[in-house]
Amino acid sequence: LFYVPRWLWKNWEAGKVSALRMDLNLGIISEVEKKLKKKLLIDYLYSNLKHHNFWCYRYFFCEVLALINVGGQMVLLDRFFDGTFFTYGIEVMSFADRDQEDRIDPMTYVFPRMTKCTFHKFGTSGNIEKHDALCILPLNIVNEKIYIFIWFWLLFLGVLSFLVLVYRVAIIFSP
Repeated sequence: LFYVPRWLWKNWEAGKVSALRMDLNLGIISEVEKKLKKKLLIDYLYSNLKHHNFWCYRYFFCEVLALINVGGQMVLLDRFFDGTFFTYGIEVMSFADRDQEDRIDPMTYVFPRMTKCTFHKFGTSGNIEKHDALCILPLNIVNEKIYIFIWFWLLFLGVLSFLVLVYRVAIIFSP
């Protein structure tokens, strides 16, 4: 889902930005050629001013879609974890500040490390016997680290996407 806004923009744009760039990003261009290409680019942009608004709207739509995507991913993860994902990172950070007697690790609540397992095995008489034991779930130890990283990453992406949209709105409405 995170790839959808990029895929949309790349299909809509279809290489027009790289064509406009005219290899000015390469460092091996002579100064004469660079000045000529800059003049061509400036002349093109000046003569086509306000003719490419549709491309601008599509790009803004992709940025809005990226912010919606971050929020949607957080909502989906919160539903998947039964309402514990939104506060997961905050609870993990506040875990270290609590008293030793009062603290319950929120990571073990979401990702238990041990559980009761029931094994069915053949007994001495050939009948199937139930054997209860404690099982260690090492994958959950890894999962809790992965999802705390995902929580902070999605928070970072959400804040950054929101700031980009605020910046775009400021650009649109500024003279």
